[in-house]
Amino acid sequence: MSFHESLLEQTAAERDYLLSAPIIRDAMAGTVTRASYVAFLGQAYHHVRHTVPLLMACGARLPPRLDWLRTAVIDYLREENGHEKWILDDIRACGADADAARDATPNLPTELMVAYVHDRIARDNPVSFFGMVLVLEGTSVALATRAAGVIQDRLGLPATAFSYLTSHGSLDQEHIEFFRSLMDRLDDDGDKAAVVHTARVVYRLYGDMFRSLPRAA
Repeated sequence: MSFHESLLEQTAAERDYLLSAPIIRDAMAGTVTRASYVAFLGQAYHHVRHTVPLLMACGARLPPRLDWLRTAVIDYLREENGHEKWILDDIRACGADADAARDATPNLPTELMVAYVHDRIARDNPVSFFGMVLVLEGTSVALATRAAGVIQDRLGLPATAFSYLTSHGSLDQEHIEFFRSLMDRLDDDGDKAAVVHTARVVYRLYGDMFRSLPRAA
């Protein structure tokens, strides 16, 4: 079994916890509200805006034996830079206040998720960051494009309100293959354990983020 296959197997229970969030079922059933979708975008903004700083922190702390992984971090940086601005544009396209969303305090699970990964990079192992990559990109591939179509049909919102979801559904499909190749090059047990542990925790916190969003009465 490759490490990537083992990683998926070892985090299956936590992935199921995330995917069982009631609001995800609402989205797929077409019963999600505009307020719920805008709230999701607000929380997405507050973790996506940390993607580049987290990547920079990870790359800066990788040891020389992982120079090949630092090159991959640079590629991720080029891809991810500025994506938080797409989210603010989506909020505006929903007729909501993007400035208020930008200035709001994130929900506790969102804040804890970002702080946790920053801490793992700084105090434990910078490769931990890739546990978060598994969660966010894997979830996007599984849900983003399909959810965008259902939500748009249900709410009658313009396509311009879904640039973040629709772009990440297709973009992250490519990223997942890249991610798989990176994980299968890891040969240090400590690095592998750091990725698994971080993914398990981030799945829980991301699941709690979804559970913190408002639902239809």
